[in-house]
Amino acid sequence: MKLEFISLDKLSVSKANMRYTKKAPDVSDILPTVRKRGVIVPVLVRPNCAPDAYEIVAGARRFHAALIAAEERRKVANDDAGEGFEVEQLPCAILDDGDDADAIEASLIENVARRDPDEVTQWVTFTRLVKEGRSPADIAETFGMPDLMVKRVLALGNLLPRIRDLYARDEIDRATVRHLTLASKARQRDWLAVHDDPDQRTPTGHGLKAWLLGGQSIPARYALFDTAEVTLVSDLFGEDAYFADADDFWTRQDEAIETRSAVYLEAGWREVVVVPRGEYFHAWQFEKAPKRKGGRVYIDVQQSGEVTFHEGYISTKEARAAKARAEGGDAPAIEAKPARAEITAALGTYVDLHRHAATRAVLLDHPGIALRLMVAHAITGSSLWTVRPEPQSTRNEDIAQSVAESKAEADFDLIRVAVLRLLHLSDDEPRVTGGAAYGLVGLFLRLVACSDEDVITVLAVVMGETLEAGSAMVDALAAEVGVSMPDWWEADDAFFDALRDREVLVAMVEEVAGPTIAQANAREKGKTLKAIVRAHLTGAEGREKVEGWVPRWMAFPPSAYTERGGVGSVAAAERAAAARSEWDEVRAATEASAAEDPDEAADAVTPEVVSPLAA
Repeated sequence: MKLEFISLDKLSVSKANMRYTKKAPDVSDILPTVRKRGVIVPVLVRPNCAPDAYEIVAGARRFHAALIAAEERRKVANDDAGEGFEVEQLPCAILDDGDDADAIEASLIENVARRDPDEVTQWVTFTRLVKEGRSPADIAETFGMPDLMVKRVLALGNLLPRIRDLYARDEIDRATVRHLTLASKARQRDWLAVHDDPDQRTPTGHGLKAWLLGGQSIPARYALFDTAEVTLVSDLFGEDAYFADADDFWTRQDEAIETRSAVYLEAGWREVVVVPRGEYFHAWQFEKAPKRKGGRVYIDVQQSGEVTFHEGYISTKEARAAKARAEGGDAPAIEAKPARAEITAALGTYVDLHRHAATRAVLLDHPGIALRLMVAHAITGSSLWTVRPEPQSTRNEDIAQSVAESKAEADFDLIRVAVLRLLHLSDDEPRVTGGAAYGLVGLFLRLVACSDEDVITVLAVVMGETLEAGSAMVDALAAEVGVSMPDWWEADDAFFDALRDREVLVAMVEEVAGPTIAQANAREKGKTLKAIVRAHLTGAEGREKVEGWVPRWMAFPPSAYTERGGVGSVAAAERAAAARSEWDEVRAATEASAAEDPDEAADAVTPEVVSPLAA
């Protein structure tokens, strides 16, 4: 590297420069100094392809400030003397030619030393260095940064470009970007949709974490169990990882707490008290007491997932009573120290498992009871059952209102309210699933008292609430029960507002008005085509009224209007048809196998598959 003074007209900004842009940078902060004293710190340059030309890899702002100052002096000189002005020179440190990585490093080092770039700018430059062959370890060594910090900056590439752009333009803060690195690309798109919706409040900062993780963000460090078998998500700036499934965390955490409790009891502690979530262990209400004097272990479980073990405590009242007895005075009666449990934790597990095995074996002879037990689990859930109702969610309020006001939803709600009353639940509950007031055991006992007919009705409502919209199961179920969409649906404003495709609209006109009218209006605007379909469905404007029309995709089975595909209902129906075809083959093979045995030939003529349970 050598130092030379080079004319401004021989210099240009290199694309390897960290601050390269077609737009001149803001130099208002350094221009006064350059006007008065010129450029003192040399810019870094390297030879350009043109003869005697150089490109600037670090110092673009000083170069642009020097250009402005030189142009101002040139105008003053011309005005005063009426003659030309000698081209000014800039102090330059010349790099060796041909190494883009060295040029990029020089640009970033120089800029980092002068003004800290944001993480997005660092990401752009670090990415270019990686493309030039630098490893993250090399970059970390060059800039004096930890390897982990470099890797986090590089990992910003997992963010959608628009999110990086919002951050670069200071429209979102560092905390928001940090938590968005927790999100998948699909979840990032969901966040952008909320951000673009003027009627919704955009989750930002630390509140964004809860939004991304479904309402509860539990750090992995709070787990009392091995996290190797669970799904964790981690941001790219912080040290914490979080549980993707809060329900799964609490199931495992509760099991770990129970195991710890058993260990304490085996060690001879008088009692282990688990403080329920939402309550707190207030130390001022307790006093320390050793194990031999009846001290308990209190396990404080917080909503955040953190668990604290307080060993050797009794209540203040118990402590005062013990002190009074020791001093020979009267003391209020306190709870006697319970005797040690007569079975160990291991023996208790042995007993539990054998009782469980015997109970489920006998349950095989009571299918009606099993049905009620299943319904109770489906409504309330348990540590082994996770049941989520279909949310029927949509960001479009018109669509939500259309579904809510439909005949199908009205009929379903009528029976749902009846089931809520049957189970002694509030009529105001939005659904049966997840709303049991008795808990699992209480609800099971309530269902045992119900008739088979009532239990089946409850089951139908619960299955309706937990049937996934848009799934192949909807088509398989509709085929079994026989769903006729014209009985349940008719075109409304929300439907026509959501309809956009002209080719589809022309096909719909042909369905309701015939091919002649469709061909005559094939080039009309979508608004006109929708008006024709509406008129035929209502019999308005003198048009022939069409009864029972539904779009092809809403029928059972559905079909598409074009060859382009992309219709979710059609794809779901195809999956259901494939599953039915596979089952038909299995069924046919089973019947054929039964028919080969003369003793079973009579049974084989029936349409039902021979059940192995019958044997």
